[in-house]
Amino acid sequence: MFSILIIDDNETIRAGIAAVLGKLGHKTYQADNGADGLKEFCARHIDFCVVDLKMEGMDGIEVLRAILDKDADAVVMLITAFGTVETAVRAMKLGAYDFLTKPFKPELLRQKTEQALAMAKIKRERTRLRAENQLLRDQVRDQAGFASMVGSSPAMKQIFTAIEKVAAADSAVLITGESGTGKELVAQALHDKSRRAEAPFIRVNCGALAETLLESEIFGHEKGAFTGAVRRKLGRFELADTGTLFLDEIGEVSPGLQSKLLRVLQEKEIERVGGEATLPVDVRVIAATNQDLEARMAEGLFREDLFYRLHIVPIALPPLRERGDDILELARYFLHKLEKRTAKRLAGISEEALRAFMAYHWPGNVRELENVIEQAMVFAETDQIELADLPSRLHSSKAATAGIKKDPDGGLHIPSSGASLTQVLETVERRLILQAFESAGKIKTETARRLGIKTSALYYKLEKYEIE
Repeated sequence: MFSILIIDDNETIRAGIAAVLGKLGHKTYQADNGADGLKEFCARHIDFCVVDLKMEGMDGIEVLRAILDKDADAVVMLITAFGTVETAVRAMKLGAYDFLTKPFKPELLRQKTEQALAMAKIKRERTRLRAENQLLRDQVRDQAGFASMVGSSPAMKQIFTAIEKVAAADSAVLITGESGTGKELVAQALHDKSRRAEAPFIRVNCGALAETLLESEIFGHEKGAFTGAVRRKLGRFELADTGTLFLDEIGEVSPGLQSKLLRVLQEKEIERVGGEATLPVDVRVIAATNQDLEARMAEGLFREDLFYRLHIVPIALPPLRERGDDILELARYFLHKLEKRTAKRLAGISEEALRAFMAYHWPGNVRELENVIEQAMVFAETDQIELADLPSRLHSSKAATAGIKKDPDGGLHIPSSGASLTQVLETVERRLILQAFESAGKIKTETARRLGIKTSALYYKLEKYEIE
């Protein structure tokens, strides 16, 4: 069904056109003068306009110009009882799709309308594809992440299971986790495994733009909506129609824009900035943040109703330090992936370098690991990555266990002098883990519960401190 606007000051002709086109299953709107007709056009999503040439006030040519100024892709057909070749040529040069002389038979009106609607559909799709292609080109150019998810640790297996269960639904998803843990990869995987996989996957970094620019990016804007808006721009919601919209860093969105996002999630429709037309959208929303949104709600910085709209399906990504089993797997994956970028093909990573990887706490998570591998490959002078090729911060992590000796009872002796703060803290951590492990009867899930950490983190720490 299409939306058709009929602007004619003759009530009989206006009603007759509406009756003919209504029988084709289309929704019709009417106005008896040019000014009101233009208001109707701005207030609704109109696919085709039928405009009388001779009217009091704004005539058909003025209405045509105003409509095309609002939307260059609008399809407009002029009708008149005073048709001449010169008038028809003038209208077509100004951008009219067609010209029809009164009186006309219903069959001819139906034929012209179907042709016009076919053209309207083509023009809208062409505009959408141009904008989408440009957006995708920008995303490919700016892409900084890796192409697939890697990991076989218990923590990642839980994430993979969650993706399989959630992908088929249209429910909103909120992905949480520290920076660099791969939140966008999870969002992409959810899209790729969904029924929307053939439709667009559009992303927005909510933390990268000022509020006014972000609103325009998300909802689009009309020509003249603000200084510099020289043409209509489709927003990310429109570009993602029938697909998935990924709102990264959702915690950075201002309270004012949060209320508008809430309305879209509730009503499934948007309004462009500076526009009055309400546009329906069919979009699955996936949001992500590295912030504690519940804490921000308590501070009045994030709307509670928006949080619960987004938090229908939560997925929490573990930091890399809790994925000890995945560190070496990821390191070898990046070693292969970065061959082309670094123009080097190395045989592997030395045991000393691998130990440094396992001892380091990776505050930048997977993204930091990739950067470290790339840097090491650039500086490598042998056929493998050596400890000397790694950044100095990883050297100190290896040295963190130096000088720590085991007590006869299996605990660790804290050096009386010369020990760094890191050495002391790791000594204390090992002793606490060992005590909890023994008191829990060496049941790992119970040990993790007593320590207040995830089971996957406990596995890593048991291996790190050689606790059997």
